[in-house]
Amino acid sequence: MYAAIGIVILLVMVFGGFAITGGALGPVMEAIPHEMLIIGGAAIGAIVTGNSLHEIKAIGGAFGKVFKGPRHTKQDHIDAIALTAKLMKILRADGPVALESHVTDPASSAIFAEYPRLLANKPLTSLICDALTLIVVSSGTLEVHAVEEVMDNAMKTTFHEMHEPQHALQNLADALPALGIVAAVLGVVKTMGSIDKPPSVLGGMIGSALVGTFMGVLLAYGIVAPIAGRLKQVIEQDEMIFHAVKQVVIASLHGWPQPLVVESARSGLGHAFRPGLTELLDALRGK
Repeated sequence: MYAAIGIVILLVMVFGGFAITGGALGPVMEAIPHEMLIIGGAAIGAIVTGNSLHEIKAIGGAFGKVFKGPRHTKQDHIDAIALTAKLMKILRADGPVALESHVTDPASSAIFAEYPRLLANKPLTSLICDALTLIVVSSGTLEVHAVEEVMDNAMKTTFHEMHEPQHALQNLADALPALGIVAAVLGVVKTMGSIDKPPSVLGGMIGSALVGTFMGVLLAYGIVAPIAGRLKQVIEQDEMIFHAVKQVVIASLHGWPQPLVVESARSGLGHAFRPGLTELLDALRGK
């Protein structure tokens, strides 16, 4: 929502300020469709050239993230910590055999069924189940640092894929000023072909060409770069739940008491999504 408000403020202040200072919006508005055809078409072509179909779809979905905000709510973080802590409690109390059915087939697990939103989150569910399945098949003999390394590698891959749209948008923002210059140069070429026209006509054609440079810079630094920056913030906030899950697993394997395990995971969350310790402990008790 704030992204949409910001874009509206940007457009109102830029074009409103231009009009208030005596600028004529008519010629600018007349030139924008033609310049945007060149700039926008070149930008789309660059995105298609530089990305696979999967990444192009991810870029489209990234705009939803920017306007909706982080995927995971405060309750999701509570549920993720509680779910993982319950699974680790089963491992500690009843052994790997009791845990096996839950992590090899989470869709049929009574524990996972309590958290449908988390079950629908495939990367997060995979991180939990894959790590715990390794523990199950090794009968709990794996060293803690080995489990941690495996989880770190899985998270690294997931985070890399999550950041691909952000990198693509940032690259586009870097390219837009140059694409604006391309549109402006073509406008100048057109103007030079009409050099015999009256000065009033030439002035309008040069002004139209300069709108290309203006739009390239405005789109780059006023819209696309801020969107890429906001997307990075959203993705980093969505990464926190993975770190919390990993911390529960590793701290539990170290044999820490459950309150300390929960606190170690909770304290790594951002303040906007960090639940209280009492909330977490109550969730574990089923309150």
